[in-house]
Amino acid sequence: MKQPFYKNWLSYFTEVPIVSTGSDYNEVLDLFLVKGRYQLCTEKAIYSYGDKYDNFANSFRQIDLEGVNDVLVLGLGLASIPYILEKIHHKNFVYTGVEIDEEVVYLASKYVLDELKSEVHVYTTDAYTFLCMNESRYDLICMDVFVDDLIPEELESLDFTEMLRDTLAPGGKLIYNRLAFTAEDKKGTESYFRDVFCKVFPKGRIYETGGNRMLINS
Repeated sequence: MKQPFYKNWLSYFTEVPIVSTGSDYNEVLDLFLVKGRYQLCTEKAIYSYGDKYDNFANSFRQIDLEGVNDVLVLGLGLASIPYILEKIHHKNFVYTGVEIDEEVVYLASKYVLDELKSEVHVYTTDAYTFLCMNESRYDLICMDVFVDDLIPEELESLDFTEMLRDTLAPGGKLIYNRLAFTAEDKKGTESYFRDVFCKVFPKGRIYETGGNRMLINS
């Protein structure tokens, strides 16, 4: 949904509130217009920020997108990942978006998805359950699931990481978003990378971008 010109203009000088809501999964969900882009925030984290969602915007420059067609986004948010790939990289991929929060899905559908030409299929469920039931394979998987600023424990398990591997098409790429704002964040990411991720993806590497560390399978 496009906002009136005056709101878009004003957003380059100050945050423009669009809607404030909440859900069973996120007590606070605030949608702002910031520099002409929708920004979705919880109490402790930014879930989406259009093409300014820099952790993925920068990471896509680190991988080869040739041969990619089917993309799985775990943690759809406001569809920043499809938005970046379509608007910045000019890719017309087919997306499967998984988002547990019905209110976030509603906001994405109302404000962002209709701006995209790409085919986007949305499933309202949790990432673990989706992978357990899924039989498809994807050329690119973007793992971006947070509850506020935390990744659910089951999504850091060896079992889940192996399911990510098994959901990749041959030669497929995986980008796993991790926070690195605090010393505790960094310690947790290093532990997961060393003890779990590299056991499943021996050629895995870490790409640092701002306050995030992106784990890439090869």
